[in-house]
Amino acid sequence: MLAIDIGNTTIALGVVKKGKVLESLRFNTTDQPRLLKPLLNKHLNSLLNKGYDCNKVVICSVVPKTTKLLERYIRKMLNVKPLVMGRDIIVPIKNCYKNPSQVGQDRLVGAYAALKLYGKPLIVVDLGTAITFDVVSTRGEYLGGAIVPGIRLSAESLFLKTALLPEIDIHAPKSPIGRTTQESILSGLFYGYGALCQGFIDLLARQIKIKPKVVMTGGHTHLMKKFVSPKIRIIDEDLVFKGIYLLAL
Repeated sequence: MLAIDIGNTTIALGVVKKGKVLESLRFNTTDQPRLLKPLLNKHLNSLLNKGYDCNKVVICSVVPKTTKLLERYIRKMLNVKPLVMGRDIIVPIKNCYKNPSQVGQDRLVGAYAALKLYGKPLIVVDLGTAITFDVVSTRGEYLGGAIVPGIRLSAESLFLKTALLPEIDIHAPKSPIGRTTQESILSGLFYGYGALCQGFIDLLARQIKIKPKVVMTGGHTHLMKKFVSPKIRIIDEDLVFKGIYLLAL
């Protein structure tokens, strides 16, 4: 099965078989047809040339315009009608949001996957374009959570909204004490977000009044994991892919 996760920054393709992610590819999200079509074609051909089965395609998306384009291209390229989370497949978890439709499908799919794979109660920390904290109760209910700007968004904001701070490459700092402007920004991003994650985990755990399991996922997991609390013992960068697979069975 081909699982597709469309985010605000990247589109991720994952080949999943028997619950295991065999291979994944990522490229930048775009809603421009002339850019999206060749990128998708290139990555699909890469998977097909390796002999992977793409006869079933399931999309989880937070970018509606890109979803429509991707559906059309996949039908043409693979002769497959993709299933879309939230439309063709509903995540079977009680959603306690005041307006349930406001919750991104990626958050629900990640919460469902973590619930099925790791148990409850739990907190899912997703380090993507935005950093999200999602809480699942002892009853297996999706309670809600918190959203903060992600690492790359924060770095871009500093560059765009200040006169003297430079645009930087995102990579882990060597020390919390920066000795250049770039090092200082990286320190603030990584050690700062590490402390933020630790604080939010503690705060949310107190709210549910029982020690939760904590699962970390998302595109920046590999960069951030050493800066985040040792309380996070479950690292699963493929959580959404696995959730898509479980929901599509």
